[in-house]
Amino acid sequence: MPSSLLRYALAVASILFAAFLLPLNAASGQEPVDTALVLAVDASGSIDPAEFQLQREGIAAAVTSPDLLDVLRFGPHARLAIAYVEWGGPGMAATLVDWMFVSDAESAAAFATAVLSAPRSLQSYNAIGDAITHGQALLGRCPCQAVRQVIDVSGDNPDNRSIVPAPLARDRAIEAGIVINALAILQDSYLGESGRPWLVESYEAQVIGGPGAFVMTANSRRDFERALLDKMILEIATGPKAQSARGRLSLGDLNGR
Repeated sequence: MPSSLLRYALAVASILFAAFLLPLNAASGQEPVDTALVLAVDASGSIDPAEFQLQREGIAAAVTSPDLLDVLRFGPHARLAIAYVEWGGPGMAATLVDWMFVSDAESAAAFATAVLSAPRSLQSYNAIGDAITHGQALLGRCPCQAVRQVIDVSGDNPDNRSIVPAPLARDRAIEAGIVINALAILQDSYLGESGRPWLVESYEAQVIGGPGAFVMTANSRRDFERALLDKMILEIATGPKAQSARGRLSLGDLNGR
């Protein structure tokens, strides 16, 4: 083979070899996890400082709960990637705690401490669609390989000021393989056309999507911890333990029924 042709062949071979190795090298720096979870929490002006503190304390308690950690360790990777986002005004969703890995009590406590110590973001009113868009971008930057990708939206009002309306943001996230669940914090007794809480109906129609997506209800800010814990267990449980976790949850907590 002429030397010039040999050099060409070697060059092509090296390019193909590098192209083959690139995905492997990129993936090798990523942690395998069962779920990559974005906690997107309402920090809008409708929440006073005392209520907001209850939310943060509820997140810390839920993440460090022995029940959640027990379910987590039965997953194939026994590891969760989690980030904390606050949302409110149009285009104002902010990542307050970037990706951390939770696999045991120590790492769960580290995430809880990060959430409790983060400054509250400055937000106005209700752009859930932009929160979903922010969550999708954040998932795209997760240093992990996740079996499931979930955006967990909690709030006490519907989407009404998003730059990207919630249904459109939801559909884009679903196309990317992301599941969006919601936690509706009920502040009144108003019912929708189906006879269930109006906010649940709004979140079902505009926010949630993807395989197995659901709305969980919290009857007040003080009920937030219980509802979030149940919701996270449903989101991360896999295998036989998942059935056990689902079995202990009240059907009345799901979808406001």
